[in-house]
Formats: sequence, structure tokens, C-alpha cells
Amino acid sequence: MKRWINILLNLFLALVSLVALWIFSQVFLLASFRIPSDSMEPELVEGDFVAVWKPTLGARLFNLNATLRLEQTEIHRVPGLRGVRRGDVLVFNFPHPNGWDKIEMHILKYYIKRCIGLPGDTLSIRNGMFRVSGADTPLGNLDSQRRIGQTLPGEFPDGIYNSFPFDSIANWNIRDFGPIYIPKTGDCLTMNRGNYILYRKLIEWEQKGKLEYKDSTVFLNAKPIKDYCFLKNYYFVAGDKGMNSQDSRYWGLLPEEYIVGKAAFIWKSVDPYTRKFRWDRFMKKIR
Repeated sequence: MKRWINILLNLFLALVSLVALWIFSQVFLLASFRIPSDSMEPELVEGDFVAVWKPTLGARLFNLNATLRLEQTEIHRVPGLRGVRRGDVLVFNFPHPNGWDKIEMHILKYYIKRCIGLPGDTLSIRNGMFRVSGADTPLGNLDSQRRIGQTLPGEFPDGIYNSFPFDSIANWNIRDFGPIYIPKTGDCLTMNRGNYILYRKLIEWEQKGKLEYKDSTVFLNAKPIKDYCFLKNYYFVAGDKGMNSQDSRYWGLLPEEYIVGKAAFIWKSVDPYTRKFRWDRFMKKIR
């Protein structure tokens, strides 16, 4: 009898250890995400399963129960091996799960896009091509950007041409966009009409309040402000298939806290129509 008790106890301890190891791995080491669309073609295709190696950027810690209840909660990141770089393919919680008018957290809704602009960058799009002041390296999928630049405004499908901030005075579109400054922690910007339009959602999210513009003055929680100093870092992200990607060109800048991590490699790929493995894509490094 004692022998069986010891066996069961050892099995129980082994099971607990495996569960603890699995939880530790999910939180701090590795996560898997399935690609549901063609917005990152040709680098990633529908049916790819990508691995996110969390130590690269650092794992996030937050109240999981609160996020599952769709409540907004503080998110903290442990130190990582390095920061985000332009060109990194990032998995993140989509910051607009209930509409593009405000930033919210939905822990079960993920997007994957390529980082084009970093905190402190000034980004624009000219003739379809991404430009970052002071950066000479090509950004994103150049073939896709060239196709956008060669497409006349009237030839775009409905809902594709016009872009963030959807303002009649700015009149930005995916061929001619910006310039927009991407704030970093501590940056202070003058609060005029233009910056109110560009950064209202970010400020309301940081302050959990209401930003308004009236009589040539910006009001934060009904109090007039002349400038605003940002508390967080932000990024500009875009899909490689520029004609079919909901990204920063349409909904704006991505808060750093929403980034899960850098997509490292494709660990499995399954054709969504035939259900067959695409062996040539297994263990393919994501670039």
C-alpha cells in the first residue's frame, strides 16, 4: 500500500512540475500564434504557426483575470535582450477591438505586423513608400509599396485609400501620409488642433480621461492644456501586403505595452484549404 501511495505521490508531483513548467514557458519563454489572413504575404501566409520568443523583448506581466473580463489593467515588462527594431515582425494585442475611436485591451485578439517606425521617429509615406527621417534603410515590403504608389486614387477598392486620422484638413491617404511624429516616453508636444487630432486617442488612453478641442484650445478632463508630455512609447506598424492590411495607416500608433513579442520563426504551416502540411515552411526564420 505504501508503495502505491509513493508512486501516486511521485506522479502527482511530476504532473504539477510539468504544469508549472508549461505555465512558466507560456509566460516567460515562448508563445504560438496562427496567421489567419494574407496581410503579411509573402513573408507569412495564412495557416502559418509562428513562434514568439519572449526573452528577445521581455515577457509581459499583468492581471490575466482582469484582461479576460475585458477590463483595462496595468501591464509591466521584464527586461529583454534588446528593444524593438525597425523591420521586426511583431505580435501584439490589437488596440482597437471595439472600434477605432479609442484604445482598449482585448487579451484574446492578436495582430501581427512589421515595425516601420520607432519611438522618436518622424514617419511619412510619399508615393506609397515609407520614409523615416534620418533612416536610409528600406522599410517594409518595397514591391507592395511600389504597387500602391502606381495605383491612381480612383482605382483603390472601397475603404482602402483614405487613412488615419480621417480628417478633411489633413486629408492623408496610403499614398501620401504624414509626416507624423511617433512619441516616446517623456516627449512633450504643443497641443494645437493638428496634434489634438493625431494624438487624442493616445492621451485619452494614458490619462483614462477625455480630450476635447474647442475655441482653439485643447481641454483634458475639462481643463485647458498648452502641451502634453507622453508617459509611454509608441510604434508604427504595417502589413507587408499593403493593399490588404489593417494597420497603423488606418488606426494609428501602437502602444509598447500591447506588444507580445517578436515573431521568430514558423514552427508549423498547414494549408487552410487542403489541411496538408507545407513542409517547406517548417522552421523558417521570419525576416
